[in-house]
Amino acid sequence: MKPEFFRGNREALVRSLQGGLVVLSAYGRQQNMNDMAHAFTQEANFWYLCGIEEPDWKLIVDGTAGRSWLVMPTVEAVHATFDGELSPEMAQKISGVDKVITSDEAARLLRSLARRHSLVHSVGAPRFAEHFNFALNPSVAAAWQELERTFGRVQDIAKDLAKLRAIKQPDEIRAIKKAIKLTAEAFEITKNKLPSYTQEYQIEADFSHHFRWHGARGHAYDPIIASGGHACTLHYTANSAKLKSPQLVLMDIGARVNGYAADITRTYARGQATKRQRQVHEAVRRAQAQIIALLAPNLSVERYMQQVDDIMKDALKSLGLLQSEDDYRRYFPHAISHGLGVDVHDSLGGARVFAPGMVLTVEPGIYIPEENIGVRIEDDIAITEKGHENLSRALSTEM
Repeated sequence: MKPEFFRGNREALVRSLQGGLVVLSAYGRQQNMNDMAHAFTQEANFWYLCGIEEPDWKLIVDGTAGRSWLVMPTVEAVHATFDGELSPEMAQKISGVDKVITSDEAARLLRSLARRHSLVHSVGAPRFAEHFNFALNPSVAAAWQELERTFGRVQDIAKDLAKLRAIKQPDEIRAIKKAIKLTAEAFEITKNKLPSYTQEYQIEADFSHHFRWHGARGHAYDPIIASGGHACTLHYTANSAKLKSPQLVLMDIGARVNGYAADITRTYARGQATKRQRQVHEAVRRAQAQIIALLAPNLSVERYMQQVDDIMKDALKSLGLLQSEDDYRRYFPHAISHGLGVDVHDSLGGARVFAPGMVLTVEPGIYIPEENIGVRIEDDIAITEKGHENLSRALSTEM
């Protein structure tokens, strides 16, 4: 992305806030094991506003004065030698900010800004974080607490940013399309080679090779290669089981290109599929086509969900799986759609209706643990002025 993209995002945010002061923090590195850190992934809102992919930086935007600063972290010489560091010149070139300053300069600047701004805007903990089963990156909370010590009030602008990010710009759509194209190519390769694989991880390895060989950052999320009953664990990522025949293999994978994610799922047959496997797959495939056909601008999200429920209940009935109301979420236990963008699970900004520029997934699935069958089919859909575009339509949904 060019610096004009990030500068435009900052200007759009300032307009939505009608001026004011914004301070955001990057994520920090987190421990992997002993003295090793995990591979670094940036906080999405921070990246969206400045494009910096390094840890511990901060962004200050004074919307009233029309000025912006990046704050570079203090990096000890030994860490610069081992891990490298981003130069101020390169950071300014990437982001298009007015100036790059040190942490000491930033402290003085914020004290000065506090005399003119009693309110500062930042980003807090993610929505529904209390339900996560993992620890949050501590950098965001630490930055928030630091702002509370300097300013009279700190206001969370996560919703404002979510509304902006929900409507994709042409550059963003192009990046998503590139990620989808690369992902679809890898699906075609692995589908053709499916009889030759003996382990789930061999399939993962071919996806990884294709992504990196063609210049992608890598996987947008931990890949899911789930054979047989493993597909009934929705976020199965061990990818370590031996493949059998006849068996269905669910692959949920997406590349990350230019900061943006693809998210595609296909379920393929290894060996000659049984009659029951074909029935389940066809029920999901038919339901997905019906659900995608619903999508259009100004369709209410509530109406969409009601229609999805009707379609999925019909699919389960056709398989003899809907004996009671409880069976609906037993065999279809996840949401039908989520936004897609910088985050794999991008927000749609709390929208009540679908709008042109939104990109979302459609991913019906039916999971029958007692039969060791799990089928999910997922495509990435852009809402257009006249309807929708299936961005991953070139990849067949046939098993």
